[in-house]
Amino acid sequence: MNAREQEAVLTIALLAAFADGTDDREREEIKRIADSLAGEAGAPQLSQLYQSVLLKRVNVAQAAEALTDPSHKQLAYEMAVCVCDADAVASEAEQQFLQELKAALGLDSKQTATVEREAAALADAPLPIAATSAAPDAQPIGGNVKQATMSDAELDKYVLNHAIVNGAIELLPQSLATMAIIPLQIKLVYRIGQAYGHQLDKGHIKEFLATAGVGLTSQYVEQFGRKLLGGLLGSVAGGLGRGLGRVSAGAVFSFATTYALGQLAKRYYAGGRQMNTALIQQTYQSLLGQAKQLQGQYSPEIEQRARTLDAGQVMQMVRGS
Repeated sequence: MNAREQEAVLTIALLAAFADGTDDREREEIKRIADSLAGEAGAPQLSQLYQSVLLKRVNVAQAAEALTDPSHKQLAYEMAVCVCDADAVASEAEQQFLQELKAALGLDSKQTATVEREAAALADAPLPIAATSAAPDAQPIGGNVKQATMSDAELDKYVLNHAIVNGAIELLPQSLATMAIIPLQIKLVYRIGQAYGHQLDKGHIKEFLATAGVGLTSQYVEQFGRKLLGGLLGSVAGGLGRGLGRVSAGAVFSFATTYALGQLAKRYYAGGRQMNTALIQQTYQSLLGQAKQLQGQYSPEIEQRARTLDAGQVMQMVRGS
């Protein structure tokens, strides 16, 4: 895939991100990502893609025109579906965008059915069934602080294992594998909250992530962008990626984000959900910095875990309890 084709795929991903509108926080995060990817890839024009999409200087038909290889077209559509389903199953506006994209790319329903079905299943994956004994066992130990039903060491290990898995998922070439990262982060936060006696729903957890500064749509755009520019990304049908890669910037990002979210959730729910927005954001950024330094220590484990994973296993992790 040459530079022009990469830009076309990234443009389509950005168009998908804006298909249903974004709030100011998410829009600024996507701009930061575009600037960051441009600097790291040594391609300043990438930061201009954001402005072109935001100001509607480019449309779906123009972006699709640059893609002639069937596998590139399939990849672009897969990325768009995943971005549209990032925060929930695609809305009516996003579905209209995907129909327009499908027509512009010359794809038929048979070619797109699998990715649409699997992406919707990931976006709509239920939270685990609540353990009825969790809340009574989480007892106050002083002030608002609660004792979890798991030891502190067990919770730390649980968070670390999730961070390693999500870092490993980022090394897989399948585009749909990346879509599993946020559902797994949501389940991580859910289980930690449950351990402290809180029964949570997806709406609360997504708001918790957004408050910390973890955008759902923007996180997918960043993950896909890093994979694409790193030459790792391949379509579910197979063929584009170079296969399993070594720990990359994307893997560092996914490991660190997951680890920091898990540790933040421990503090937040142990304290009875008393942290205000500013403290949540400050604490998350501090934990994120620590997690990025910690990641190097676990790079061999991330690589080893990636060798034992495939897309089917990842999907099962999301669907399972």
